[in-house]
Amino acid sequence: MDALRWHGRGDLRLDDVPEPGPPGPGEALVEVAYSGICGTDLHEYQHGPNLIRTGPHPLTGHTPPITLGHEFSGRVTALGGPVPGIEVGDRVVVDPCLRCGTCRWCRQGEYHICAKGGSVGLASPGAFARWVTVPADGLVKIPDAVTDQVAALAEPLAVGLHAVHRAAVRPGDNVLVLGAGAIGIAALLAAKLAGAAGIYVSEPHPGRAARAAELGASEVFDPASADVRREVFLRTGRVGPDVVVEATGRPALVELAVTTVRRGGRAVLAGISGGSASLPITQIVPFERTVLGSLGYNFDIPRVLNLIADKRFDPSPLITGVYPLAKGREAFADLAGDAGGHLKILLTPEEN
Repeated sequence: MDALRWHGRGDLRLDDVPEPGPPGPGEALVEVAYSGICGTDLHEYQHGPNLIRTGPHPLTGHTPPITLGHEFSGRVTALGGPVPGIEVGDRVVVDPCLRCGTCRWCRQGEYHICAKGGSVGLASPGAFARWVTVPADGLVKIPDAVTDQVAALAEPLAVGLHAVHRAAVRPGDNVLVLGAGAIGIAALLAAKLAGAAGIYVSEPHPGRAARAAELGASEVFDPASADVRREVFLRTGRVGPDVVVEATGRPALVELAVTTVRRGGRAVLAGISGGSASLPITQIVPFERTVLGSLGYNFDIPRVLNLIADKRFDPSPLITGVYPLAKGREAFADLAGDAGGHLKILLTPEEN
């Protein structure tokens, strides 16, 4: 079968690889419907390895080249054993967090920060292929009211939901989101659900900025022409936002998040990159600001699917392109060159 695999920085190849065999105990075989290109995938392509290990992964033993793809929907074609609530033929998304199940964090239910953890598509072969083998405990059944395309957004939406949960956004809070890519938009939608009164977004790309406005941002600023920190300060009664969600991983924006949040506020870092940020202690301690990391999700994917099924929000505007898998490298090039102002590109096997 064809698989879009990461061989190294700037080196993606559509390789012919063997089809997966029958799933083993605790595993499931899923036929992929749609798989989204994540910012993490793009970062690995542009300047990796970041999360991909060049040596054997401590949990899976896999080494590059590796098939990317961890945001996906599909249909179960085989199970390696009984799975409560899941049958062959069910439409599913997959929580791609790989976990050991025995470390302190797994035992506490914090599987997303497992000491040996990884992700399908980064530590084991992913969904940029027709079939993918996944841990059966990550399967989440898709509600009938949710389409396969929209279901493929559940994973990135869960990232935004988790970040807003980590930030403890309360009704009436003012929130600033830095970056209106898929994760930033997900944080915007989650902040709305949490009852935020003012949701401000910083985004330089006109297409993404317009999308953020359409989806409910109170105001969107172009950081190339506006002093975002000052503008939000003025719009919040000269107090500053209660919460800042940094959704890009860019060091300069990490610093901006910390220096912009109000005294006693919470800056949540949800973007990942290989960069390093400088955070002056005098901007944290005297103002008693809280700086939080937010990694992925923790039992958030089922919640996202239920919210979509209940029409609490419609994330379909995030889908800005659907490419056949055979044109996956072109999709990455479009994202890297920012040619279309994309939010989320989905890949689909041509055979589907």
